[in-house]
Amino acid sequence: MNRKKCLETIQLLARIASADDHGYVQCVCCGVIKHYKDGMHGGHYISKGHSSYWSLQIENVHPQCASCNIMGMRYGTAAIEYTRWMQDYYGDDFVADMLSKKKQPVKHYKKDYEDMYKGWKELIKYHESRVGE
Repeated sequence: MNRKKCLETIQLLARIASADDHGYVQCVCCGVIKHYKDGMHGGHYISKGHSSYWSLQIENVHPQCASCNIMGMRYGTAAIEYTRWMQDYYGDDFVADMLSKKKQPVKHYKKDYEDMYKGWKELIKYHESRVGE
């Protein structure tokens, strides 16, 4: 097990856990609604490449449409909308704490990745049955 596989898994978990009972999820930035498998990403609020601390924390990963995640976070207003959504959902203090810990390094070992992956796969399995898959 490795970081890349865990990133893929937590992104899937973020989408399916946020989905309604029919598998539809809303982008936290623009509000578009799509099936969690159809053009939706598990977008990181704090970029996975900029924070080992938050990259594998579910509080940092939420449904985003491909457009917001790929281009909107860098060149559009998606980052602003994501920040607003995070503040509304978690509160200003939590978001401030996230940002303060952004550069805090975290070292994960193979066993850490295996444990995270196993737990997330169990949650994904539960949500797959919940949405009828």
